[in-house]
Amino acid sequence: MINMNNFVILPILIPLLSAILLIFMTKNLMLMRIFSTAASAIGILISGILVQTVFTKGIQTLSLGGWKAPYGIVLAADQFASLLVLTTAVIGLLVGLYSFRSIGEKRERSFYYSGVQFLLAGVSGAFLTGDLFNMYVFFELLLIASYMLIVLGGTKIQLRESLKYIVFNIVSSALFVIGVGFLYAVTGTLNMADLSVKISESGQTGLITVIGVLLLLVFGMKGGIFPLYFWLPGSYYAPPAAISALFGALLTKVGLYAITRVFTLIFIHDTAFTHQLMIWLAALTVIFGVIGSLAYSNVMKIVIYNIITAVGVILFGVAVHTPASIQGAIYYLIHDMLIKGALFMLAGTLIALTGTASLHKMGGLIKRYPVLGWMFFISAISLAGIPPLSGFVGKFKIAEGGFAEGEFTISMLILLSSLLVLYSVLRVFIHAFWGEEKETPKPNHRTAKGLLYPAAIFLLLSLLFGLGTEWVSPYVDQAAETLLNPEKYIEAVLKE
Repeated sequence: MINMNNFVILPILIPLLSAILLIFMTKNLMLMRIFSTAASAIGILISGILVQTVFTKGIQTLSLGGWKAPYGIVLAADQFASLLVLTTAVIGLLVGLYSFRSIGEKRERSFYYSGVQFLLAGVSGAFLTGDLFNMYVFFELLLIASYMLIVLGGTKIQLRESLKYIVFNIVSSALFVIGVGFLYAVTGTLNMADLSVKISESGQTGLITVIGVLLLLVFGMKGGIFPLYFWLPGSYYAPPAAISALFGALLTKVGLYAITRVFTLIFIHDTAFTHQLMIWLAALTVIFGVIGSLAYSNVMKIVIYNIITAVGVILFGVAVHTPASIQGAIYYLIHDMLIKGALFMLAGTLIALTGTASLHKMGGLIKRYPVLGWMFFISAISLAGIPPLSGFVGKFKIAEGGFAEGEFTISMLILLSSLLVLYSVLRVFIHAFWGEEKETPKPNHRTAKGLLYPAAIFLLLSLLFGLGTEWVSPYVDQAAETLLNPEKYIEAVLKE
């Protein structure tokens, strides 16, 4: 009989081993593509089994090396982590498929697919680890992979932005280690479940709250929270669209996951300070994200600044910390991972077809590329949360939770941001696809064939996620219940 607990490590192990094996396949391009696609498809299957196992049997844990928690390395898959791991696997597969026609053979042969798989292993590990130090380790794994991907190709803008990206993340990683060290010195443990117990027993002192704020700063840096998002627009704009899609769909979400995990499990005894701080940071993040998306006429920059807006919306849902807002944050997090993947691919396709990212140089494309145009329109209204598409349920529940807690002003801001987000993205649709057709620089591609299929799958999944809310809600409710009742996570991890 198969021990289902062993499935917990497979979403990490499969991309990790695949990444190593892909290093030795650079001479055979077709083999790399097939192997990478197969590894991602297997990852989806394993992650899907894990989601269903957690749904039917509860939280799954795995103690590595035979050392039980809190002394050994523990992986813990609750429904929140499992859903994000499954979404990560889907993103990895679709980005790989998009890369076949967009990334270029030179980059593909420069260990591109290996870098993608290493990044997927790091992201999945960060979601599944039950230990803060090992979260740091997995953060470093995904960051090292992202360092390689952001410079791959060696263009001038990539090299310039990569310096800022690497230096910034080195600083945030150093602060992460310092925060972890302080926390261990105070509590004597880094297992997240055990930390929750120890702090509950001894009380959340002022020192522990300061450490919590330090970790909020660290994860906020990685998640793109105001005022720490300044590195994000340039870093996500510099690489090719496939890499931008991977970064935009995944990297900020790991920071948000870490914030959600530690502030629903560990630092939960001084919410009047920490969570109120998060609420105001969320509001400022939404405001500046919207301003950025409205200020630019560059297609890719508009999509990138909408990442920042979404980060603020999700953070507000987590900070309000009601059943409705936590459910909404989970819905919106998964929605944003899917729809940002679609939008980055569609924006990348648009740029590839026209040879420019400037809206002022585009026009009349609906005649030649009607499918691309209407896909972009559907993505835009889904991003804004227009019912019954996928963004609506999450944003509605987040606002509902905010109103219930008396946060009327910021809840109204969240709802108003939907209209501004819609306007910012519809500007692309109106300027690029309507009006008179304009002469554009010589493009790299004259056909959208092969580029639209992965984006279409992203869009279909996003539509199904919104229209199939009744089917999805039991899984999201279970994920929210674990976050709202940390004793379930604690019992599962420390049961032996």
